[in-house]
Amino acid sequence: MSFLIELNNIVKTYESGGLTQTVLKGMSLSVMTGELLAIMGASGSGKSTLMNIMGLLDRPTSGDYFLNARNVLTIPNQDIAAIRNQMIGFVFQSFFLLPRLSAMQNVMLPLTYRDLSEGEMQKRAHQVLQQVGIDHLAHRKPRELSGGQQQRVAIARALVGNPSIILADEPTGALDSKIGQEIMDLFKHLNEMGKNTIIVITHDGDIASQCHRTIHVQDGMIV
Repeated sequence: MSFLIELNNIVKTYESGGLTQTVLKGMSLSVMTGELLAIMGASGSGKSTLMNIMGLLDRPTSGDYFLNARNVLTIPNQDIAAIRNQMIGFVFQSFFLLPRLSAMQNVMLPLTYRDLSEGEMQKRAHQVLQQVGIDHLAHRKPRELSGGQQQRVAIARALVGNPSIILADEPTGALDSKIGQEIMDLFKHLNEMGKNTIIVITHDGDIASQCHRTIHVQDGMIV
């Protein structure tokens, strides 16, 4: 196995009202290809900021970030979006599905930035909806789906671009324990199939215990 992600001495500071707040204080972390990793920490610990940096949604103030052996912090901003679209899928606690679109249309969204026909996008969307067990709900709107079904749509949307990495930020936080476990079982199944490195941001020890490894974040540092 090889390292897919390498973070070296990552620092992130924000300035507001003349004050500087350091959210990440020199974090170093390596994630292996095919790993199912949990990152745990209390609210305000810096774990979501860390996820945003790993997901190329934000840049650190200093440090190095190697993604698939390439220092992405040397890449111009205008090229970052393409790398993010091709390599990273996101799953969030609040689902972030567009209410006027069907499940299939929501899943197809990441593919609209690629040079694909409508038919090919629909084919890929159906494939990943089938993979997460809800292809029979492809034409329903989010309001017609349960919370667990909506999260499965969100996972299908993350998978549709065939990313190397799935970043899941509190993916079970809005679900009851039974449905949350079903979602975690789905992540484990996807990981066991060998196609995805999955990083789960969570405060739930039961969820973290099901991952290969757990990283604990406190006050902007790995402890």
